[in-house]
Amino acid sequence: MRAGTRVRWAGAALAAAALPLAAGCGSTTGAGAGVLSSSWGDPQNPLEPANTNEVQGGKVLDMVFRGLKRYNPRTGKAENMLAERIETTDSQNYTVTVRPGWTFSDGEPVTARSFVDAWNYGASLRNNQKNAYFFGYIDGYDQVHPDSGGQRADTLSGLKVTGPRTFTVRLNQKFSTFPDTLGYAAFAPLPRTFFTDHKGWLAKPVGNGPYTIASYTKGAQMYLKKWAAYPGPDKALNEGVTLLVYTDNNTAYTDVLAGNLDLVDDIPASQLKNVTKDLDGRYINTPAGIIQTLAFPFYDKAWNTEGARKVRTGLSMAIDRAQITKTLFRGTRTPATDWTSPVLGTDGGFRAGLCGPACAYDPATARRLVKEGGGLPGGQVRITYNADTGSHKEWVDAVCNSINNALGNDRACVGNPVGTFADFRNQISQHRMPGPFRAGWQMDYPLIQNFLQPLYYTDASSNDGKWSNKQFDRLVDRANAESGKGAAIKLFQQAEGVVRDNMAAIPLWYQNGSAGYSERLRDVALNPFSVPVYNEIKVG
Repeated sequence: MRAGTRVRWAGAALAAAALPLAAGCGSTTGAGAGVLSSSWGDPQNPLEPANTNEVQGGKVLDMVFRGLKRYNPRTGKAENMLAERIETTDSQNYTVTVRPGWTFSDGEPVTARSFVDAWNYGASLRNNQKNAYFFGYIDGYDQVHPDSGGQRADTLSGLKVTGPRTFTVRLNQKFSTFPDTLGYAAFAPLPRTFFTDHKGWLAKPVGNGPYTIASYTKGAQMYLKKWAAYPGPDKALNEGVTLLVYTDNNTAYTDVLAGNLDLVDDIPASQLKNVTKDLDGRYINTPAGIIQTLAFPFYDKAWNTEGARKVRTGLSMAIDRAQITKTLFRGTRTPATDWTSPVLGTDGGFRAGLCGPACAYDPATARRLVKEGGGLPGGQVRITYNADTGSHKEWVDAVCNSINNALGNDRACVGNPVGTFADFRNQISQHRMPGPFRAGWQMDYPLIQNFLQPLYYTDASSNDGKWSNKQFDRLVDRANAESGKGAAIKLFQQAEGVVRDNMAAIPLWYQNGSAGYSERLRDVALNPFSVPVYNEIKVG
């Protein structure tokens, strides 16, 4: 992927980041038979599909929009939704046929133009959309969103409407799994009102999903109502969802216990020891496509030498993942043995144990490797993290304690807190990290490519440590060019082996989604992105 500013940080997004609509629409409780209430966080930006790249806004988009593909809420597999067919003969030129009979909630038909106009809008530099880089594979992106200078074209040359329900996509490189990315919200269609009355649309977005936004009061709540005329197969099985804004998930948890809230989808770490008993089994702890890692500042030569490679591997072997996930996270995390996620499945590229001995706790080997590598750069490891959200201090302290014990030096590792997530991100983007720093990834779509290319490809969009390896890049390019998914996955796995051999980042643990709910609800589940499957929840 191209370099960019987009960030998908697991933990920060899950804990408190949010994305709000541009205007309040008046308060309503949304109370009534068949309506459930759920904890939520205000979004930071308008809910434009190409401008939403975090969990809280994404929850709303997942209820209000449907795209060409949808990820199965249980398996994560990309399945056709509005796509009748997506065809290619060369993995670079695609013909898309949109299913007939679909409309937006205002009655406008969903056509090929609904997609092409939305993608051109999302890619445009002038529109400053956070997810613009997702369109970077389409021919002409360098003209509508150049790395420098002004926009030189208004539309992507690789998009062309060929009929009411058909359009073609020409990519600037082969990308065999491109169709599987099209379930991501950035690729959602948009109605004409988005363009003709943009301000009005932002105040009350119109989509084509099973819910419509009935009202929104910033800082308080959003009420989404079941769209009775929704034409899709995944109709809402409840009458609506009231998303209530909470700034503290402990309060949300307490409200569920008190019967004032139906669903909390992020159980506080401090409550994990009590949750099963408190909720009498109404507790979900399920794997999600999220991995926590430690990244390194490869722009600092001290961390980018052959000796430093041994040090990085030694540090990985000094971390007792099993003990930390058991005692601190109480089973809501699983020790990582690769750089992707088990939710991909073996047919999607996950290889349990790929990290091998480098991810096994081995103090003796850890000490030897650090010594052979010339010792810790600067004599001490400082792990930088933001202190304002999540339980980052607790796990960073636990990681440092493990490293200190393994290396026999109680000052070998210390935490380096930064007050706010914004300051933390600023320091990362300014290449000011003094050593390892907290990183994480929540998948955008369930492909091994999404766990590797954005993070480790040279100058990729989220390669914040600036790691670069020609062998890795070549393998990724070859994988993208493969016509068969199986052959592509094998090459991506070889590329992941390069990440392992160089310890480009230390994988820590896979993160589970967690939720608790009231006695009013039935059939509560989290999808592989750790988001509640709202449309399947039954009330009463």
